[in-house]
Amino acid sequence: MRVAIIGAAGRMGKVLIEAVDGTEGLELGAAVVEPGSSLVGADAGELSGIGKTGVRLAGTLEDVKADFDVLIDFTFPDLTLANAEFCKANGKMLVVGTTGLSEAEKQQLALAAESAPVVFAPNMSVGVNVVLNLLQTAAATLGDDYDVEIIEAHHRHKKDAPSGTALRMGEVVADALGRDLKECAVYGREGFTGERTRKEIGFETIRAGDVVGDHTVLFATEGERIEVTHKASSRMTFAKGAMRAALWLADKPAGLYDMQDVLSLK
Repeated sequence: MRVAIIGAAGRMGKVLIEAVDGTEGLELGAAVVEPGSSLVGADAGELSGIGKTGVRLAGTLEDVKADFDVLIDFTFPDLTLANAEFCKANGKMLVVGTTGLSEAEKQQLALAAESAPVVFAPNMSVGVNVVLNLLQTAAATLGDDYDVEIIEAHHRHKKDAPSGTALRMGEVVADALGRDLKECAVYGREGFTGERTRKEIGFETIRAGDVVGDHTVLFATEGERIEVTHKASSRMTFAKGAMRAALWLADKPAGLYDMQDVLSLK
């Protein structure tokens, strides 16, 4: 299966190119950078440090639409939605790891998926998706007797907060407890806040240095606490999950899927 990487010059894009090169059943068909970039025409493999691949960096998807079957996109919401429309119009599969999409933008992505197979997940890590299952079990078992706090840390360059992964963890916990995250989420605390309510789910965000991604969900009651933690030390963990998603899409009909589908965790 031929893969296209959008945002190929970025931190994640370079790792994705490396991951394609190391995945049996996948080959790099195209790599795209910003239009007008001085990198256009350079070898994509040299950009990512794997050596020459013969795949030249392009400035637009239109330039390489005959060269790939599935697009992997870890860019930004507005660009991702435009790319989803491109895939819909050109019969391409799509794997989306972009975070920060609003509810309206997620609905736009779902509409595009009515005509193209799409895997969308705020975190492609296999480990994180196993953790989501653990959180569902923990929350359903512990119930309302335990306070829930979600703490996440990422590198200084991350633009959205809380992370998509933290929000997804909150959604899983809220659903298991019969709550609506939109109504019970508390994002940071400052000043005289009074006692926490029994049903709120708190979020704390850290942005510092080169932290790839740490997430902890704390369940606490009088006398004990449980911490479920996932720490990513390399972006390759997300890239490998994306490769797994791309391979899984090969024989799937149009529709919106997530990593829980890919990993048969539902």
